[in-house]
Amino acid sequence: MSIRAILIDDEANNLENLQIIIKQYCTGVEVLATAQDADTGRALIKQHNPDLVFLDIQMPGKSGFDLLTALPKINFEVIFITAYDKYGIRAIKFSALDYLLKPINIDEFKAAIEKAKEKIASKKQNLNMENLLQYIKAGSKEPPKIALPTLKEIMYVKVTDIVRCQAANNYTTFYLQNNEQVLVCKTLKEFADLLKPHNFIRTHQSHLVNINSVKSYLAEDGGTLLLNNLQKVPISRQNRELVKSALNNGLGM
Repeated sequence: MSIRAILIDDEANNLENLQIIIKQYCTGVEVLATAQDADTGRALIKQHNPDLVFLDIQMPGKSGFDLLTALPKINFEVIFITAYDKYGIRAIKFSALDYLLKPINIDEFKAAIEKAKEKIASKKQNLNMENLLQYIKAGSKEPPKIALPTLKEIMYVKVTDIVRCQAANNYTTFYLQNNEQVLVCKTLKEFADLLKPHNFIRTHQSHLVNINSVKSYLAEDGGTLLLNNLQKVPISRQNRELVKSALNNGLGM
């Protein structure tokens, strides 16, 4: 399968390096054009209708996110290429999209290309990208949705609808407000990092809890949280003071 791609990065040497990597490691990827700013990139996307866009997030003037939100429709896959950007990467992870950090790791690059090929071949609606743009547009105005990849589908759930998460080896079970349980194919640590800014706290090696779902702190068994749904969650000894502090700040206890 031949993939038609556009590369967008404000630094000429990054574009050159990316073209070299594609030529060396990615058979079947044709580079249609390159751009060094968002407006030129948007014009090229409209002109060529690519299958795949390699997109830098941080560019002078308009960012990669600005480019995407200015398009009426996104019918192509995106691989973000960026220097470390805490907010940008969190937004991308929330939406289960691919990104590569500069300098590019070849193994990660090849893996991202293979995933893009699968998505392009399947012609699925790009819901992950839609979720990313909603995240960017909403900012802090409303609760974002997080993409939860299960064995059968990707679910999009508001973070405020999550009561707690529990580790199960390399999987995580999400417990939702409507009593639904969702088994996700990722570790708890990945979600702990993503959800921490949204009032979630790690109470235990196997448990992550939405502070807003806590009813009370129980002294039993060295420390236990009673949730609004009357479920109990253990608190490890090393996390006890951290949990108390978070509850005091979040609940006014």
